[in-house]
Amino acid sequence: MSAALRASLDVLYYSGASRALQSVCAGMGAILMLHHVRPNRVGRHGFAPNAGLEVTPQFLDAVIGHLVARGYELLSLADAARRIAGGVPSDRPFAVFTLDDGYEDNFIHAWPVFRRHACPFTIFVAPAITDGTCELWWRGLEAVIAGAPQVRGVLAGSGFEFDTRSDASKQAAFRRLYWPVRNLPEHRQREWIRQFCDHHGVDLEAQCRSEAMTWDEVRQIAADPLCTIGAHTINHLALAKLSSEEAVSEADRSRRRIGDELGRVPDVFAYPYGDPTSAGPRDFALMREVGFSAAVTTRKGLIFPAHKDHLTALPRLSLNGAYQKLRYVDVLLSGTAFALSNGFKRVTAA
Repeated sequence: MSAALRASLDVLYYSGASRALQSVCAGMGAILMLHHVRPNRVGRHGFAPNAGLEVTPQFLDAVIGHLVARGYELLSLADAARRIAGGVPSDRPFAVFTLDDGYEDNFIHAWPVFRRHACPFTIFVAPAITDGTCELWWRGLEAVIAGAPQVRGVLAGSGFEFDTRSDASKQAAFRRLYWPVRNLPEHRQREWIRQFCDHHGVDLEAQCRSEAMTWDEVRQIAADPLCTIGAHTINHLALAKLSSEEAVSEADRSRRRIGDELGRVPDVFAYPYGDPTSAGPRDFALMREVGFSAAVTTRKGLIFPAHKDHLTALPRLSLNGAYQKLRYVDVLLSGTAFALSNGFKRVTAA
């Protein structure tokens, strides 16, 4: 799939179509999404199913420099939300950098890059991740498969057993298990991954602690005027799969806990997972009621004046580890690829 998407982006770039349609498709600007920023680890082993969540510090540095050279204004999410609320584009497009979950590599590797460029950025923190108690199930699944020659278990009432001695067989096993696990009800999913990891000798809490910033690190980075800390639920749960009461509780407790730790209550929010199956119109309305001035999804797209009526359903442009080329960034910033995939709809908040 990545190869096919890269080929499509190359066609749009080398044909000139993305440049030709940019004035129509690019909109006011872009909210860029990252997770991990750290030196490339894929070369250390061939099995890296979550590599799309990682970009290198060098690529982040190149993207920021490229945006500045192209005339983009680097804004905080709050400043961008105010501009969107006005509904009037500036003479310059804007770019906002956001990072989900609050990983330690954001502190070690991303922060120096942002400081070097005086670039504002927002980190969305899920307190259970910062506490080191959250089940990062996608990483747990990877760790089990990476460390075992064979994995077995029961999922959705059916038994499975996979040979995982080669990188190719590990990748195949991960593909077979990822979406069935992802689609489990949220609390059942967490129970399942705990049992699965326990059975195969993987310590989920130790893994979470090794990946996450500590609260002391969050406080240090939050003291930088360039940094905004946003909320991301307590337990990194997909709101659309929860009752309205639990969804509100996850979001509100998240912002209050962060406020207790930092002395400032977050005003912005990111939906865990953030795709249409994980956050929908009910949740966009609930986040307005909770009191967030803006909330970001992972729906793919750029920002247009019409988003002023959908400030809690903002799309983002993912800086994906499988697409670390500036030409791909140029195509995505042109809006052409999103226009084609969204049927030329500028707002997709349904």
